[in-house]
Amino acid sequence: MGACIPFPFFLSFFQVMGSMVRFSFVRAWGAGLLGASLMLGAASAMAETSRIAVADQFGLGSLLWNVVKDQKLIEKHGKAAGVEIAVEWKRLSGGAAMNEAVLSGSIDVGTGGVPPLLTLWDRTRGRQDVKAISAIVSTPHYLVTNQSRIRSLDDFSDADRIAVPAVNVSIQARLLQMAAAKQHGQAQFNRYDALTVALPHADATSVLLAGGNAVVGSFAGEPFTTLALRNPSVHKVISSYEILGGPHTVNLIWATSRFREREPKAYRAVLAALAEAQTFVQADPQAAADVFLRQGDSSLPREQVLALIQNPETRYTLVPENTFPFAQFMHQVGAIKHLPASWKDYFFEEAHALGGS
Repeated sequence: MGACIPFPFFLSFFQVMGSMVRFSFVRAWGAGLLGASLMLGAASAMAETSRIAVADQFGLGSLLWNVVKDQKLIEKHGKAAGVEIAVEWKRLSGGAAMNEAVLSGSIDVGTGGVPPLLTLWDRTRGRQDVKAISAIVSTPHYLVTNQSRIRSLDDFSDADRIAVPAVNVSIQARLLQMAAAKQHGQAQFNRYDALTVALPHADATSVLLAGGNAVVGSFAGEPFTTLALRNPSVHKVISSYEILGGPHTVNLIWATSRFREREPKAYRAVLAALAEAQTFVQADPQAAADVFLRQGDSSLPREQVLALIQNPETRYTLVPENTFPFAQFMHQVGAIKHLPASWKDYFFEEAHALGGS
């Protein structure tokens, strides 16, 4: 028979094994806690992210957006508020396309003229409740033509066509209606509607400069007006400041109330980014011109871009200016059902402190 192992040996052996098991359990338990902690931390970090889609338009009317995009200002102000914001940029032409994109949810923040905003504000009351976040520029738009026979609006014949970004709903289309009502009475506000065709500003300028009779007029802002007027056969017919009787907001930005409530940090980051862009443009027009040439896809020489930015008739400002006459007119002609009490009705309350009209 083999040697007999003393009982104390078994006792010591099981004590050691028990200690090892307890140690392994504690280590595994601790590792589990650490892993859970890391997972919770990761989940918390994921909760502080946001993805938004922003659409701007062509031309210097979107200069503040160009600066925001170029310098990643939404991301900057989001990070300062503790949220990582991923911004998807889109470029659309015309208020109709912008409104469709906002309603479909393919963009969170849209850009355009006052009339498209009012159309959407009126249609979505009590539902999506679309309102403006802020203005971004006050600047004149010009109707130009390549026909020497045309010196006034009434010189356009029934066969002539005027390019606007969107028929009926764009700011240019509404300005033509306001001009018609001013000259011929409110009953004839749609006198020039049949002459309008929808074309993006860049395409309209190209067609106009090509000559011919397909499109003989273009109602646009900068830099497209200056591009067209470089051709000696093109001249101005009327400006939006003449029609409205003074300076007015051309472009503003808007969103649904749901976006503002669901993404409060992103909403505030957008507003803060635009405010910083406004300060940047006002303080350094030279640098702003460089930004536009990088982001705006313009073929204009830098000197002309700088001159347009410094045009005393143009103001890059978040303050809404002379927007309410559009609301009054559109209500009078039945384009919107609801007459706002003031401009504040169709702007979110953060803009109210800016003042405006």
